[in-house]
Amino acid sequence: MAKATDIQLREALASTEYIAYRTPMKFGGRVVTDVVLMNVACRVQTRDGRSGMGAGSMPVGNVWAWPSNSVPTETTLAAMVEFGRRFVAEADNHRGWGHPLEITHELSSVMPRIAAEVEAEFNLPEPMPKLAQLVAASPVMAAIHDAYGKALGQNSYNLLGPEFVNADMSAYLNQEFAGQYLDRYTSRQPKPQMPLYHLVGALDPLTDADISQRVGDGLPETLPEWIVADGLRYLKIKLNGDDLRWDVERVVSIDRVATEAQHARGCTEWFYSADFNERCRDVEYVLEFLARIEEQAPEALRRLHYIEQPTHRDLRANPQNRMHRAAQIKPVVIDESLVDFESLLLARELGYSGVALKACKGHSEALLMGAAAQHYNMFLCVQDLTCPGASFLHSASLAARIPTVSAIEGNARQYCPAGNKGWAERYPEMFTVRDGMIGTAVLDGPGLGF
Repeated sequence: MAKATDIQLREALASTEYIAYRTPMKFGGRVVTDVVLMNVACRVQTRDGRSGMGAGSMPVGNVWAWPSNSVPTETTLAAMVEFGRRFVAEADNHRGWGHPLEITHELSSVMPRIAAEVEAEFNLPEPMPKLAQLVAASPVMAAIHDAYGKALGQNSYNLLGPEFVNADMSAYLNQEFAGQYLDRYTSRQPKPQMPLYHLVGALDPLTDADISQRVGDGLPETLPEWIVADGLRYLKIKLNGDDLRWDVERVVSIDRVATEAQHARGCTEWFYSADFNERCRDVEYVLEFLARIEEQAPEALRRLHYIEQPTHRDLRANPQNRMHRAAQIKPVVIDESLVDFESLLLARELGYSGVALKACKGHSEALLMGAAAQHYNMFLCVQDLTCPGASFLHSASLAARIPTVSAIEGNARQYCPAGNKGWAERYPEMFTVRDGMIGTAVLDGPGLGF
């Protein structure tokens, strides 16, 4: 039944923004030195005449979303930007009515067609991955949810119940969710504050001995400097996945350096996560990695919070990559693999025990996958895509509204702090880390909260 709060898209506009990295970041065997942001604005109107303007922003993370061996990096970036622009044009022409969940669901149906058009235009030798499509489309999805809340003068996370949504979650997932709505799986207020996960990239210096020439911009440059400056207690460690000795030595070294820095400041409890970016050959690699860590640095193993995406993202093509044994030791979460509900169900069959949510896969998608993960009692975390400015606030708002998420990842402050200018002045609680925490209570405004 139609609701007075249903919205219709009236306008969608897009622009891009280039930001150079402060220092290079290495993950998954690739090095990133800059980022292009896709920024989108959407204007909507409700059936009863209220209007609102919303915004969405996200890095076009082609190196992560489309790590091709046959398409040059600059081409995958250009193709994703073009996909994003065409998707914005689709939104600009869309005139259906409904809740943002329904409108974004309808818009997502045209993504395969747009991908095919872009593939033909760029004469690509391979299809555009679904993950790349989701990333390129995500700013539009965010802008629609934001505009909806702005039009109603309420926070968008509080507009997810049956009084606003026209169909229950079974319309988007399966019959297990009949009669359920997303308000059941989200909080009415953001968590007051949350700890921040700091990234330790594969190229990042641990001590002064690792630095040949300092950046000299006033920001911390070694791990102890970051720990002391921000009071960090959560460290995400990027690993190679194809060099066991290096991976083990890296974790042992980080634990040694972190322990000295934490004890010096009187901290007795801190945590790690380990991200292999899908480069491990199989679960045996993970098990051997854990065994060696336990042997060489047992406290580091105790501090390990979870393991992220150890093997190839294509679960269906690699059914031998079962994580049951590793998941008995530590939570093992999917990241790159999670592109829809079917991939979540398959991951559960293959032994994955957790899910990494990302705003860059679409706001509706993140909410639905977060609900499904809670329904199945899976471990949950929220990660960013080196998101600066508004894109970081969006990612943080998700983490602050999903009850079982305990920490926020935010590494743009390390690698591309220029993208935080303006936003950091407006939301100092979110961009100034104190005792390892950021103040998510401020994300309670209309729309996505900021």
